[in-house]
Amino acid sequence: MRTLDDIDREILRLLAADARRPYSEIAEAVDRSPPTVSERIDRLQELGVVRRFTVDIDRSLLDTGTPILLDVEVKPAEVESVRAALAESDRVEHVFVTADARVVAQVYVPDGGVRTFLAENVPFDAVREYDVSLLSESDWTPRVGEAELALTCAECGNTVTAEGESLRVDGERYHFCCPSCLDRFESTYERLSGGA
Repeated sequence: MRTLDDIDREILRLLAADARRPYSEIAEAVDRSPPTVSERIDRLQELGVVRRFTVDIDRSLLDTGTPILLDVEVKPAEVESVRAALAESDRVEHVFVTADARVVAQVYVPDGGVRTFLAENVPFDAVREYDVSLLSESDWTPRVGEAELALTCAECGNTVTAEGESLRVDGERYHFCCPSCLDRFESTYERLSGGA
């Protein structure tokens, strides 16, 4: 298993700027062949670094409601349910969770207003309080910077280094920090699947 190198990071930057960019154009920018770029992107997808290719919609050209920043303080046990409820809404652009049990979302509120939106989308008994700020502008620009690959061992939770190993089980890829973790995972999987 390798770590991210400068070529991987440049490929990620180019894809973040335009996910529909042809591999031949990316290959020219990183001075590699299109098949090499394709293999690297496949590897980044397999590792989970690239999860999907999406579209960047210019919301200013669509009438989707009033753009707000919604900051919801929730009961700590309800953070995940509120986050999931907001993330499922077609009116929510981004959702963030803070360490102090707050869920912050960029929302395009319909004519009914914030209270109606919250009542229809969030388990309101989970909400302690909320704050609304009208957005005049927003910009979402994913950055790669000098990022390093940070995989977690599926067996022990340690960081997987360049010497780590991977295993595909039932279509899903798992990463391990060492051969003994991989062996323990395989034996546990075989034992559990044998008893199923």
